[in-house]
This record gives sequence, structure tokens and C-alpha cells, in this order.
Amino acid sequence: MPLRAHHVVIDAEDLPGLAAFWSEVLDWPILSEREREVVIGPSVDAPFGICFMPAGEPHTTKNRVHLDLTTEVGDRDVEIARVLSLGARHVDVGQTGDESWVVLADPEGNEFCVVRPKVNLIG
Repeated sequence: MPLRAHHVVIDAEDLPGLAAFWSEVLDWPILSEREREVVIGPSVDAPFGICFMPAGEPHTTKNRVHLDLTTEVGDRDVEIARVLSLGARHVDVGQTGDESWVVLADPEGNEFCVVRPKVNLIG
């Protein structure tokens, strides 16, 4: 059996705070909270989630890996506004303005994109 994705791990200075932000963004519950690890996901039985672990240092450069998030048609601007109200901010990573995505950063500076509505991985 081949390997499968289990967690995306995000380094954090404030584990509970950053986990709470992403929990609100994705509407996923916090499933496990330990001193050096907080896990969120759609459910405890889900095959994939996000794990927050201590960073050891502040985020200072562009991410080498980031999340792409999408919405239903017509919800994108509302969702971007909601995520901004939770503490995200717009960031410039060299985009031209003609992209079909918006680049944001979470409260600790980790970039992520809100892409045009999609129904599958390549659509």
C-alpha cells in the first residue's frame, strides 16, 4: 500500500492561537491539544488534518509549501472577508493582480491562497 497524506504540519509560535484561527477558517474542530502539538481536522476519523507544532523561531521568509483553499461559486469574496476578520491579512509574494487567487497570511505570517471556486483537483 502506498503512503498517504496524514497531516500538514504548520510550525507555530502560539500553538493554541494559530490552531484556533485555522479551526475557525476551515470550520474544523480542535481534535487534540497537547503542550507541543495541536491537531485539527474535519473529524477524529478523517484521514487528513492539520497539526501545529512549536516553531522555535518567528516566520521570516515565504513559505515553501502553502494551502490552497476554495469556496462555492459566489462565496469567495464573503469568505475572504470572513478570514480577514479572523486575523488574516493580504500579502504580496510577487503576484501581478491578474491571478485567479488571492494570497493571504495567517496571524503568524504563513501564506495561503483562496483560489477560484473549484469542484475537483484540476478543474
